Amino acid sequence: MDLSAMDEVLLKNVKHLVSILKIEKLYFVHVAKDLSIPEEIKSTYPDLLAPADETIRKGILHELTVAVIEDVPYEVLVTEGNPMETMLRWCKIKDVDLLVMGRKPEISGSGSLAKNLAQRAPTSILFVPEKADIQHINLILVPVDFSDYSVLTLQLAQGIIKENSGSIVCCHLYEVPAGYSKTGKSYSEFSGIMLENAKNDYRKFIEKAGLGDIPCEFILKDDKSEANHIISLAEKKQADFVILGSRGRSTSAAILLGSVSEKLIQLNNGIPTLVLKKRGENMGFLEALFKI
Repeated sequence: MDLSAMDEVLLKNVKHLVSILKIEKLYFVHVAKDLSIPEEIKSTYPDLLAPADETIRKGILHELTVAVIEDVPYEVLVTEGNPMETMLRWCKIKDVDLLVMGRKPEISGSGSLAKNLAQRAPTSILFVPEKADIQHINLILVPVDFSDYSVLTLQLAQGIIKENSGSIVCCHLYEVPAGYSKTGKSYSEFSGIMLENAKNDYRKFIEKAGLGDIPCEFILKDDKSEANHIISLAEKKQADFVILGSRGRSTSAAILLGSVSEKLIQLNNGIPTLVLKKRGENMGFLEALFKI
């Protein structure tokens, strides 16, 4: 929370997340570089200024009252220090399952903290763009690479969909190997071979995981980045939510690597995106959703 216009966006969406993700407690955190008030200001206005942390806390509590956040216990934490280090420390102290941050392409603020945390946060992280409306999730896009992370992201998507009566579509990026010409086949012919191979792998993956009938879009990777392909498909499908893992199975399935997650956050200005990070046995809201 930073007492900016983004707070209203976050609170509106967090309110809906409470029931969707079975959230048990919320922590609203404000990190200031320096909470101290200069001595000359205090001496000039001794009766007008309350301690900065108390003023900020009252401002956040007022925002929570206006947003009617009352269905789940919450705490307001106002602290000072380096925003990145402080957020990482509080994630560990409170053992949080999900970090929710705003994405600010238009509202005043650089959003650089959100971009950096995409790589370093020890927990799953949800980025909420300024125009997001999580209340209505009709379609979730899930990039998959047939890894264990793909199973987790799809299970999470299914848990969310149960609350919204929506649908899920997967996407998988495949590419033509550099040495295809040595086979005597054209690029077009070998891309067809790779497509059929990807479809077979997806069918085996979805059957083994017991995830039911989930459609998948197969995208031939070209010079565009993986993140660009994902965003383009999400926009084409009018997806309301994107869920992807923070790690992939191999370099040939790079769409789920942390660097791609970070790139996706940088480029994606319109669709809420959840980057899922495995935390072993203590997975909180994931356990509640699909009994891991």
